[in-house]
Order: sequence, then structure tokens, then C-alpha cells
Amino acid sequence: MKSILSLKQNKQENKFLLLDLNFLRMVEVGRKYVFDFDSTLTRVEALDVLAEMTLEGNHNKQEIINEIQEITNLGIDGDISFTESLERRIKLLKAHRNDLDRLVVELRQKISKSIEANKEFFVNFSDDIYVISCGFKEFIDPIVEAYNIPSERVYANTFRFDEEGMIVGFDEANVLATHNGKIECLKNLDLEGEVQVIGDGYSDYVMREAGIADKFFAYTENVHRDKATNNADHVAPNLDEFLFVNDLPRKISYPKNRIKILLLENVHPDAFENLSEDGFSVELIKHSLSEDELIERIKGVHVLGIRSKTQVTAKVLKAANKLLVVGAFCIGTTQIDLEQCKKNGVVVFNAPYSNTRSVVELAIGQIIMLMRNVFPRSSEIHRGQWNKTAANSREVRGKNLGIVGYGNIGKQLSVLAEAIGMRVYYYDVSDKLALGNATKCNSLEDLLSISDVVTLHIDDNKANKNFIGEREINQMKDGAMLINLSRGFVVDIDALVTALKSGKIGGAAVDVYPEEPRINGEFMTALQGLENVILTPHVGGSTEEAQRNIADFVPNKIMDYMNSGNTVDAVNFPNIRLPKQENAHRFLHIHKNVPGVMAKVNEVLAKYEMNISGQYLSTDSEVGYVITDLDKEYNKDVIKALKKTEHTLKFRVLY
Repeated sequence: MKSILSLKQNKQENKFLLLDLNFLRMVEVGRKYVFDFDSTLTRVEALDVLAEMTLEGNHNKQEIINEIQEITNLGIDGDISFTESLERRIKLLKAHRNDLDRLVVELRQKISKSIEANKEFFVNFSDDIYVISCGFKEFIDPIVEAYNIPSERVYANTFRFDEEGMIVGFDEANVLATHNGKIECLKNLDLEGEVQVIGDGYSDYVMREAGIADKFFAYTENVHRDKATNNADHVAPNLDEFLFVNDLPRKISYPKNRIKILLLENVHPDAFENLSEDGFSVELIKHSLSEDELIERIKGVHVLGIRSKTQVTAKVLKAANKLLVVGAFCIGTTQIDLEQCKKNGVVVFNAPYSNTRSVVELAIGQIIMLMRNVFPRSSEIHRGQWNKTAANSREVRGKNLGIVGYGNIGKQLSVLAEAIGMRVYYYDVSDKLALGNATKCNSLEDLLSISDVVTLHIDDNKANKNFIGEREINQMKDGAMLINLSRGFVVDIDALVTALKSGKIGGAAVDVYPEEPRINGEFMTALQGLENVILTPHVGGSTEEAQRNIADFVPNKIMDYMNSGNTVDAVNFPNIRLPKQENAHRFLHIHKNVPGVMAKVNEVLAKYEMNISGQYLSTDSEVGYVITDLDKEYNKDVIKALKKTEHTLKFRVLY
């Protein structure tokens, strides 16, 4: 019995020994990484850049460059032989040996962004990295040298020069000067281990097709070629994705191209451009979505961008299994369940300042239009009536403007109104310092009773419903004007209609309504058809300039949070401002604000002997947000332990 057990045990030990030997052999042999150069390691085709330089001053410059680029693409896609492609381009270049020094300087400025960001990978794995390119060693060697790739692991063409140093051809004996030369080059290298090819063109894919490379990664950071992506084992929009798939050390822990952003309600295209340029996967939808539609679309989405019509409810947030951020491309946030966002660890940003000027300018215009009785005169002349009269037409100079809500918009309006000669009064529930010669009123009634024009700029607090109702209207001067550019529900529309019909209110400008349609189309309000009433479809902040500002401000806040953990200007979260870390790992931990959580987090870090180089904590009454920078490598067990820490709402690793 004992001998049988020993035999079984020996077999088991031999089995594990064999596995260990295979593993060691695999580690010893390792992977080999074969990179293309043009449009992969660099953002450009080097010969195209050389053409830009050498053809400077040539009146046919652009025509020749276009021809060179066309020939380049034909060669890359395999539509003509590479030899022909090379010959035709060199004839058009008319380049000198000395031009190559300038070219190298230029190419150093055009390294692919994610390649440059992950330089450490090239330095640490340089023994396993090869460059196989149909470009030329004369400009490739000086570039890759900075990435610790020696000349002997760079396989490329070489130029031929005449006695005067002009480039007249290339070494035709070089295998890379022939059609599909990369196949022969890699075959001759006879590399051991798994061979992975990273490139942007058909000439890179054929190495995989020929069976001498194990995997082909279509690199699309700089150019997208269908022939490459359609035949790829994996599409890599950047080097981060390639490193992530191979579980290799990288600058950021999770590739940005895997972070999905959904932008709704026709958010300005600049927002799409800004976020896409930073590497995120962005989808843009022109209209708002209903709750059911959003519940379906938000699954797998990390960042949601909306304007005022889309409702981010508790049901939506329950379905949002990966949501990290909501960006409101507007001032108001009542359409978002801020408390539920906080409980789910979802940070919310808005644009409190970006459209201030636009709203103020519309207010100034409406004040003048109402005081001058412009809209009734305009309607008359549209109907073919000529009614030249000064009746009910007054200057704004010397009149009293009452501003309700002295925030960003109210203050700027105060300054501009004073500049055109108005006397400014303001009322705010908070204690606000007056600008210029504005006078603070101690009560709303005081302001209403003295104002010739009352303009509303109050926030979207639900308690402000019918803030201006029948009682407040009766406190206004007879014939005074009312402007609402804040929220639709702050004015009792029925009371306003009655006051306009009776003449108690001399005119009104309304941009916002208690109920607004989700999409452009038909709309009805009791204010339609009334004398001296300006109606606009919630366009107070809708100028090209404002939308561009918002499309810059909100994405920057989103990117700051996603890239470094900053929560400055978050609507519903503790604010932390901190710099990007270059040589550390950063953990972001969001938890319920209960005693002892920080101690438990640090217990985990201590257990795994993690050295903390910096730690930042901010809390409010409900949540705590802690950022921990570590200067030591970590393993997945640390991550699992931190995620399991009691009261954790969200946890992620930045880098």
C-alpha cells in the first residue's frame, strides 16, 4: 500500500515538476514584440514629412505630396509592390543627405502619444523588442535609440546617395526593399517564443498570415486601415490597450479606449472632440432619452453627458453598472438625482459659469425690447400695419432694475445694466456683496415695489416653485416688466397671464417653462399671443460661444477626475485637488463616511507592505473620498482586499 502511494506521489511530483519546467522554459524564451515604425511608433509617415521639407518653395508642392501619400497608401495596403512604391516616392522627393538630420529632429516631435507615455516599457523590455520597417535606418535608428532599442534590432532599408549627397535610391539587395519583404526578414530572424507584431498596415499583417508571427495587433492610434483591422487578432487604438491585453507594465491601469462615454442632447461637437482626443470611446446622440431608453443604453457606460432634458433617476442609476461620472452640460442639476449619485459613488459636474455672459446679454436685450415695446410694433409691421408711435416706449436709462438672485449671472447683469444707465437693486437669500453702485434690498417685497423691470436668476431648488406668484405680482409696480431666465417652475404662469391681461404687468420675457418638450417640435403655453410678451425656447445660454465654453469646461472636469482623481467643482462630492503622479501608483477609494474606514484601508495596505507616499482625504456628511499614492508595485490581492473593505462604494486604480 505504501509503495503504491509513493508511486502516485512521485507521479504527481513529476507532473508538477514538468509543469514548472515548461513554465520556466516559457518565461526564459518569453514573447518577442515586433513593431512597425511609420504611423505606429511615430504619428506620421517619415517620407511624407521629408517631402514637406524638401519641396518647400516648389509651386507644385501640394500636388507632389498628395501623389507621394497616394503611393505610400497603395504600397501599405499591398495594392502595388513595395519596391515600386519606394522607387516612385524617392524619385519625387529630391532629398539630400543633410535633409535627414532635419527629418530626425522633426520625427522626435511626432512620437505617438501612447508610445511616448509608455517609454518605460521599451526601456525595460528592450531585449525582446524589434523594429521591422520598410522605412530607412538613417532616420529610424536615431529615434528608437532613445527607447533603448539598439541598431542591431532595427531592420529597415538604407538609402543610396550620389557623389553630391542626393538620395538617388535604396539598397535593392535588402530583403525589406522587396514586396512582402517583412515576411522574409522575420523568417530569417527565427525568433523563439511567441511573436507579436504591432503595426498599422497590410505589410505587418502578412507576417501573421504567413504563419511566422503568432499574433497581429492592428495599431490605429494614428491611422485606421481596414485591411489591417479586418485581419487583426486584436485592434489596439493605442499602446495602453496592447499592454493591457498582454498584462504588461503600463502608464495607466485601464486603457482609456475601454472607458465608454455617452453624450446626449446634441452636446456641442467640441466636447466629443476633446474627450475623443484624450483617448476615450465617445458616442454622441443628438436627442434626450426617456428613462426606459436610458436604462437600456447606460449599461457599460462609465461617463454620461447630458443637458437639461434627460432625467438621471434612481432607476437609471441602478442600471448604471459602471457609471463613474455624470457631466451636466448646463448650469442646473435638478434633472439628476444627486443624492443617489453620491450613494453610488458617482461624481457629478456641471457648468456654472460657462454660459453666464450669454444669459446676461439676452437679459439686457429683453429689458430694452420690453421697455421700447418693440415686439408689438414688430408684429404689427409683419401684419402690414404701420404704427409709428412713442406710446409705452421708454428708455432704460434712469429706470430701476430689480435683480432677484445675485449669483454669477445676477452680478454680471448688475454691472452691464449700470453701464447703460440703470439703477440696480438686488435681493438674494444669501448675504452677497454689491458690485458697483448696486443697492441691496432686505426683502423681496422691497425690491418688487421699486423696480421698473424685475429679472429672475434664482437656482433650481424645488422650494422655489411659484417663487413669483399672485401675491408677489401684486407687490410689483403697475406696468412693470418681468423677465424669467432661471427656471420654469419659479413663476406661476396662470398668475402671470392674468396680470398681463389686466395690465398689472406691462410686459414679460419668458425663456423657461414648467414643462418643456424633450425634442424640438410643437409647444403650447398660456402666454402665447399676449401683448408685449417675448417667448423663447430655453435659449438663454444657447449661443455658439457658450456651448463651446461648456464643451471645454465640463470635459476638462471629467478628464481631470478620470485621469487624476480631481473632484474640484464637483456638485455632489467632497472636493480634492491634486497633481498627476509620475512615478507612483494611485488608488481612489470612495466609501460611506462612517468611523474606522480609513483605518481599515490602511490596515490592508500595511498587510501587503505597501509604502504610502501621499494620502489625501476629504469627506462630507455622507461619503469619504480618499486618494492614496504608493511608490511600490502592487498585486491583484491588494485590489481585491480594498474592494472588499466594509462600506466601500467605489474603488479604482489609476496607474
